[in-house]
Amino acid sequence: MKPLSLLALTWLILVSPISLAAAASDTAAERPRIGLVLSGGGAKGMAHVGVLRVLEEMKIPVDMVVGTSAGSAVGALYASGMPVSEIEHRFLEMDWLSSFRDDPGRVYKPVRRKQADWKYPLAPGLGVSLDGLHVGAGIIAGQNLGFILNELTNSVSLVEDFDRLPIPFRAVATDLETGEMVVLGSGNLATAIRASMSIPGVYAPVRLGDRLLVDGGIAANLPVSVARDMGADLIIAVDITDALLGPDELREAFSIFGQLTTIMTRRNTDEQLGMLDEKDILIRPDLEGHGAADFENAPVLFELGASAARMNAVELNHLAVSDEAWQLYALHMASATHGKHIVAGIEVRHERRLGREFLRERIRQPIGEPLDVEALEADLKRIYGLGYYEIVSYSQTPSPDGILLLIEVQEKSWGPNYLSFGLSYEDNFDGDTHFNLASSLRVTELNVLGAEWQTGVQLGTEPFIRTQWYQPIDYGYERFLVAGVEYYQDTFGIYGSEGERVAELDVAFSQVDLGLGMELGGNAEIRFEYARGYATVDQQLGTTTAPEDAVHQGNLSLQLVHDSLDDAFFPQNGAFAGIRGRVERESLGSDRHFDSVTGMVLGTDSWNSFTLTGLLYAHTVTRGEPGIENAIRLGGFRRLSAYAPGQITGDSAAMGSVYASQSFGGPITPWFAGMGFETGNAWESLSDASWASSVRSWSAFAGLDTFLGPVQLATAYSNQDNWTVYLNIGFSFTQLFY
Repeated sequence: MKPLSLLALTWLILVSPISLAAAASDTAAERPRIGLVLSGGGAKGMAHVGVLRVLEEMKIPVDMVVGTSAGSAVGALYASGMPVSEIEHRFLEMDWLSSFRDDPGRVYKPVRRKQADWKYPLAPGLGVSLDGLHVGAGIIAGQNLGFILNELTNSVSLVEDFDRLPIPFRAVATDLETGEMVVLGSGNLATAIRASMSIPGVYAPVRLGDRLLVDGGIAANLPVSVARDMGADLIIAVDITDALLGPDELREAFSIFGQLTTIMTRRNTDEQLGMLDEKDILIRPDLEGHGAADFENAPVLFELGASAARMNAVELNHLAVSDEAWQLYALHMASATHGKHIVAGIEVRHERRLGREFLRERIRQPIGEPLDVEALEADLKRIYGLGYYEIVSYSQTPSPDGILLLIEVQEKSWGPNYLSFGLSYEDNFDGDTHFNLASSLRVTELNVLGAEWQTGVQLGTEPFIRTQWYQPIDYGYERFLVAGVEYYQDTFGIYGSEGERVAELDVAFSQVDLGLGMELGGNAEIRFEYARGYATVDQQLGTTTAPEDAVHQGNLSLQLVHDSLDDAFFPQNGAFAGIRGRVERESLGSDRHFDSVTGMVLGTDSWNSFTLTGLLYAHTVTRGEPGIENAIRLGGFRRLSAYAPGQITGDSAAMGSVYASQSFGGPITPWFAGMGFETGNAWESLSDASWASSVRSWSAFAGLDTFLGPVQLATAYSNQDNWTVYLNIGFSFTQLFY
């Protein structure tokens, strides 16, 4: 580089972004103003990134960008100054599946939610009120998508006028009420992209002002007219709109529905294509065989976009600028604001049912400190994990002392009362079948502190009903009271020395309880509880002596739980640790006098789809006689699997196990296979435990991960030459402790 040029370049680096913009404008004055128009098309939009790469290789600057749906996402990142290489890297590393989920993950739910999520795992977004059932406006609210877009556009989060981005930008959406095209040129950039990508029926609409906005492809999938209105002299249009299917391909309901959508987008695309003239350039990547959901094929899609751009190299070549002009353009692109901003204040947008303090107490961001985006998003995910809100988001606006952080929540339109469901099934094909259907109604936001009333009912082999009131003592949920009433039935099998069933007892439990608890961070809880009730033991089979009258129960318990497992049924990361001490006394209303301790530790981790899980469980009576109704039972699926449910029974018990599994398939049909080893037994006292007196079980299993939990087929063999086969749905390790 010549010394004079180097001096000029150094001076430009030191001046303001406004000076860089002026320099870039002077360079642009010598050539046509180029408008880049990027169409929508889901995952196929990653072909746009390949086109951008070629434009940079050819040193072709862009003066404005207009995008619809996926085109708006790619276009906004480029217009914000993000290098093409970084866009490619972000897309390759991104967890695309999470953008199609609202749940930020089990780890962000409070422990009280985790205690029952294995029993009621199916939460289909059903609300209930006096006027009937209600559902949301889309399958996906867009919670995680909002976090992703906020993170991607964080460097320009304070830019409210899209003309002030390194490249002027417009996102195109559709007014859901009128069907009209809506051009978004100001506001929050992440929100504009989110609105442009809101596929009707899949993502919930985005409300901006008095408008509900959905995917821009409905009105203008290739918005050439918007670039013309912005003053483009020449347009580079990249069209990835689907082609119409032929008659031979229209055989199934999905293809027919897809054809109707394509007709709509193809028609408005053709209208926009008619606005191109001879000097404009149309790039059409050959994406045959690739669909709107092929996010895992990002590298291929990048290259298909790049190949299509190179096919138009002759037409594009005259738009290239000199090396010096390109360096000025690159400097201007790099002038976007980066770095951390000082938080001068936090404002919580008003909501209907709960006070501002309810949310403000959960935001840990200090005033006067730089914004910690990672910690803020963790706080917002925990707020979302409470289950009250459809969207929890944030935005930033400039203020004299830094930035003002705006926390916005959108309450669930189908709330505040929610239904959830569950199913569990276990069959060892030898007469032991357990089948249960469960449902829960959760009534929330009953006062300004966030009280809840939940009632769960289970029908089947183990009938169950529990209703409880949960009352926080402060806004932060750190301290709370729980009052509940519960009834459930269980069946105890009594087995002989040869493993044969000699008796069967039907035990019914009823109790009322009152607990005082405190949350310890996001994944731990301590709870002190008093329970009063009785157990009725009815002999159904055999000659084992059972208590003739109801056995009164009255106890105090202290429980400490940590739960950071990422899934209730098939955890692949995280840990569970729980310990509970129980004191049963006559003075507390009990017919028994004993002390017991229950403990469980579970850890799991994954490497390249291989998961290793280890578990230790123990229950011991440290003093007194607990009675048959309090016996601990092992046996059954993953509780010493080679033995029948309840075949191993005693006052005290211990078990250790390890499981190794490999996951296969994709996000639509995930399945797994593995092996396990379990050892343990039940004794009159844990002091009697020894390796010689323990039993061992080896198992092999395979399953399919479903919304109800894993459906697993397993076979197990014991050191006592027992073989067992299981079909299980909805087993959770944590139910061993609870």
